[in-house]
Amino acid sequence: MRDISNPILHADACHTFEFEILPMVKEAYEQDGEPDWPARSEAWNNWTDSLCKDGQISDWQYHNWTHPRCCG
Repeated sequence: MRDISNPILHADACHTFEFEILPMVKEAYEQDGEPDWPARSEAWNNWTDSLCKDGQISDWQYHNWTHPRCCG
């Protein structure tokens, strides 16, 4: 397991996801105005996976963070 000296905090990650990633999910999968919970969850999982692989969050964070409220 890697030690990350300055990891992103969960609250900051949720905020970034909600305002930068979620709008793209809505545009792609929610044209009918209905939340696509699986698409939101998958986007969160993919995004946090990339944060982990880029060394911005630890393995522990990746495996233990909960999904933000906007993901259902």
